[in-house]
Formats: sequence, C-alpha cells, structure tokens
Amino acid sequence: MRRQQRRQDSRDNRRAQVPRGPPKVPRRRRGRRHRGAVKKGTPEMRKQVVRAVIIRQKRPYRRPDGTMVAFEDNAAIIVTETGEVKGSDIKGPVAREAAERWAMIAAKAAMIV
Repeated sequence: MRRQQRRQDSRDNRRAQVPRGPPKVPRRRRGRRHRGAVKKGTPEMRKQVVRAVIIRQKRPYRRPDGTMVAFEDNAAIIVTETGEVKGSDIKGPVAREAAERWAMIAAKAAMIV
C-alpha cells in the first residue's frame, strides 16, 4: 500500500504552487529543509526540483511547553542552497520553530505563531 502524499502550497510570491517530495521519505517537520518537485505553477517553475522549508503544518503537534498547534494548511517556502528565501514576502503565519531556525524567514514573516 502506498502512502498518500500530502499537499504543500508555497506561500511566497514565486507562484510555485505545490512542492512535494517522493512518497517514502523520513518525517518532515516544520523548520526542516527538504527537496521537492514543483507540481503547479508557472511553466518555467514546473518540474523543477527545489529546496523548501516547511513553515506550516496542518496536523496538530505539541510544543515543549505543552501547547498544541495546528494550522489551516500545509505550506513551504522555496529557499536557495544557502538558506536565503527566493521570494520577496511570505503570506500567512509562520511556525515559531521555522522562524527560530531560519533567520531569513523570520525577517520576512508578517506573523510568527
């Protein structure tokens, strides 16, 4: 039985809609960088393998202080090899775990939850 792939939307202004990786990968968590293929977007962005950092996760998770956090959608930001954000702004909230690990994402985030 194959694992169902979860959909992730890119929430910067690069117009790349769904970076996702292969179906059998280690667990992805917010704030971690992974590689994925762009499935929807502009013709020059589609079918490219990009690096992305997960900034929101739909599944509820518990923080070390005991609070439960869940977002409305899954979202990732496309980054370069050095960790710089390719887009100029980030739409929507960003998880605190991603903002603490990636200073460039925290600088461009409108809201950190």
